Amino acid sequence: MIFEDLGKQLKKDTFGQFGIGLTILFVIVATLCPFIAQDPDAHSILTFQPPSSNHWLGTNDVGQDVWSRVLWGVRTSLLIALGVGLLTTAFSTTIGVTAALVGGAYEIVVMRIIDALLAIPTVVVLIVISAFIKPDIFMLIVLISSLHWQGGARILRSQTLAVKNQLHILAAKTFGAGRLHIILRHILPELGPILVVSFIYTARMAVFIEAGLAFIGISDPSTISWGRMMYHSAKFYYLPVWKWWLLPPGFALSLLIVGFTFLGYSLERVFEPRLKDA
Repeated sequence: MIFEDLGKQLKKDTFGQFGIGLTILFVIVATLCPFIAQDPDAHSILTFQPPSSNHWLGTNDVGQDVWSRVLWGVRTSLLIALGVGLLTTAFSTTIGVTAALVGGAYEIVVMRIIDALLAIPTVVVLIVISAFIKPDIFMLIVLISSLHWQGGARILRSQTLAVKNQLHILAAKTFGAGRLHIILRHILPELGPILVVSFIYTARMAVFIEAGLAFIGISDPSTISWGRMMYHSAKFYYLPVWKWWLLPPGFALSLLIVGFTFLGYSLERVFEPRLKDA
């Protein structure tokens, strides 16, 4: 039923079509970039070259092809989005659902820990940690996920409290279903729409954070990142290279974030009936 509503909604939702189209386009580019781009790390003596038939967006200060690095940057952003989306959603689901189902002292302790963590400026903490350790892409996924699961856990706890006393779940308990069975077969399907939307918005947030850290120069310099490209190109502001070196990765980053935003908004309208006529 949900997927039927999703298909019907997307057919008449321009924003949703645009969002899913952009997302699919970026996935295709990330898949095909080894075949449609040059080696992004290859150096040459042709530095600061303007766009040409050989280098569609010119070259940077060490002769690397800017177009190829923009394409390979898609992989970094999508990997960050997927990794943080999955890991953060897993953290939030595990902690939020178990807190609602177990209750008692466990729930009280968990919620007080979440309240304390929500008071911490996570972006500042992330910047400080990243400045010291210059995390690679996989460590960055873990760092972002470990600092941004609290809000989702609160929401999922509230939703679990609302659905755990539904008749079919009470019937399952009556027939002796265990807690794990109830979570996997009854609770998680009920929470599915919330998990999907949460994943999309968390992925969007992760892409933005990764680009922001890279733009201020505290990311792994060996990672091909749109934010890192913009950070590096800004050093040569006195040259006209910004036209093809700074703007394309910024434009690509904006498109990816817009795609996630429109997709998430469209899914919210499908899963939340009160938004359908908004």
